[in-house]
Amino acid sequence: MEHNKNSPTKRVRCVVKLGGAAITCKNKLETIDEENLKEVSTHLRQAFLPDSTSANVLGMDWSKRPGQSEAPSFIDDFGDQSVADSESFIVVHGAGSFGHFQASKSGVHKGGLSRPLVKAGFVATRISVTSLNLEIVRALAREGIPSIGMSPFSCGWSTCQRNMKEADISMVTKAIDTGFVPVLHGDAVLDTLQECTILSGDVIMRYLAAELKPEFVVFLTDVLGVYDRPPVEPGAVLIREIAVREDGSWSVVKPKLEDTIEFTVASHDTTGGMVTKITEAAMIAKLGIDVYITKAGTDHSVKALSGILKGGIPDDWLGTAIRYVS
Repeated sequence: MEHNKNSPTKRVRCVVKLGGAAITCKNKLETIDEENLKEVSTHLRQAFLPDSTSANVLGMDWSKRPGQSEAPSFIDDFGDQSVADSESFIVVHGAGSFGHFQASKSGVHKGGLSRPLVKAGFVATRISVTSLNLEIVRALAREGIPSIGMSPFSCGWSTCQRNMKEADISMVTKAIDTGFVPVLHGDAVLDTLQECTILSGDVIMRYLAAELKPEFVVFLTDVLGVYDRPPVEPGAVLIREIAVREDGSWSVVKPKLEDTIEFTVASHDTTGGMVTKITEAAMIAKLGIDVYITKAGTDHSVKALSGILKGGIPDDWLGTAIRYVS
């Protein structure tokens, strides 16, 4: 992998992953969960602009909304206000009910751009995921977060056998240094071995964490965290803490699971690839960066985004903390 030495002068506080299932309606093609997205955007605003309130938000989406006859007028609200102090965040979001249909129907992830169906699917997938990206950027902008949508394909990112090969993060770092919040997403990209594939948001998370060394990383999902079995099954236990060792192996620290409960990551594969999430999160934790997985739109996510969990995990916090142990 080619590493980019172009680091921002501002320390990145947090890289946040918005799980596709948390911000879209999983079983409705290209449908955003508006209520959840609004809640998540508010929580991100509270973390990004700690001194902000809902009353003093300066909206940055000046486009016409569906059903409106004209664009909203925010310009007069700004006056001569100085730029508020903000934390440095990066947001990466999954696709949820956007992009997956187009990608799976055409086989984009398997490659083969010379086939007309794959080429059409590549275009269709990018139309879908970039349209979701725009809506998330707009939702954050309405909360006064200066968000900039960035597509891996357009930034020249590419893979080799689906693993990150080249990722120029210079525009990401420039955006951070200028006070913007980059908003990236899983994308259809070119692949040196199989012509094209899908670059997942989780892989992007690991790459950004390795390059930019944020203080901590937060995964916001549609469930409270990692369970010992699919959370819909009776008796599923929320795993509170996972320890990652130097060789990348990991084990459950809290709660102490009884011998009768075998933690099988394979069972999570059917519920959104949880094994991938744990593996990617463990690789981030191995860098000495704490990872918190919790449910989007809850008080638990507010605590995770605020950074207070670095001082210690309170007993009433529900989520999964993944940490490095030397």
